[in-house]
Amino acid sequence: MSEATTPSTRVAGLAGTQPEGGEVAVVGSSWRMVADTFRENPMAVIALSYIGLVILFCFVGPLLYHTDQIHTDITQASLPPGSPGHLFGTDDDGYDLLGRLMLGGQASLEVGLAAAFIAVVFGALWGAVAGYAGGVVDAVMMRVVDTLLAIPALFALLVLAAIFTTSIPMLILVVALVAWLPPARLIRGETLSLRTREYVEAVKVMGGGSVRVVLRHIIPNTIGTIMVNSTFQVADAILLVAVLGFLGLGVPPPATDWGSLLSRGTNYVYAGDWWLIYPAGIAIATTVAAFNLVGDALRDALEVRLQRR
Repeated sequence: MSEATTPSTRVAGLAGTQPEGGEVAVVGSSWRMVADTFRENPMAVIALSYIGLVILFCFVGPLLYHTDQIHTDITQASLPPGSPGHLFGTDDDGYDLLGRLMLGGQASLEVGLAAAFIAVVFGALWGAVAGYAGGVVDAVMMRVVDTLLAIPALFALLVLAAIFTTSIPMLILVVALVAWLPPARLIRGETLSLRTREYVEAVKVMGGGSVRVVLRHIIPNTIGTIMVNSTFQVADAILLVAVLGFLGLGVPPPATDWGSLLSRGTNYVYAGDWWLIYPAGIAIATTVAAFNLVGDALRDALEVRLQRR
């Protein structure tokens, strides 16, 4: 065998063609491409920064700006913004409105993030199992999804919220029960394509079970779709919590959420107390828009990654 065809020469030649950092750089390059593409979208970067600021405002803000959000003080009711000790004014019960926004944001974000997480995880597992199993199992599982999707989401939320005692854990469960259906259909569609790939067939030939195939190969290869859907699920969950709060089915007082603040503020719209309406409304609209912008940019970045693979 000539020197040009020896194994050592071939290995050296291959090593010479690898990028600096070896195989790790090759594996990580596609995700760096996603990050670079995402950073090229200025609106997405601003939206992601805004989400970080909202989280800091809601969870770190109360540690720096101390207010009493338990005891009412009628003598301080409906003070306008700029009043001594109350930067954003007070509501009709005398609560400091800036502190109220922080407290309401905590509830809205906790429910939105937790409900979206549960919905995406459960929906991804349901869709992956249905798509991989196929046949009768797929038909039955997806008919369950189709039946539940036929029920209007708002109607289902109102029924569930009226049946169960309202609390943050219960709101998380109620919103998640409605939100897991779209991810299930989305991941099922991805799984129908992935289950015929060569690496899945190789795992089955080597004796890998269905659980291993689904958890180790199907779901990890849908992570891009899951990430994008998660951002939209958070935005939708925050909106659903706001709707329930606006209809009086939010967290019980003295706790609050942004929807409840907006609902109470509308009672004083004709009294000219605009500060009871706009802060909560703007918080809901901008936070939901920020999550949607991040989701759109993330989807575009992942499409670029797939096109260049």
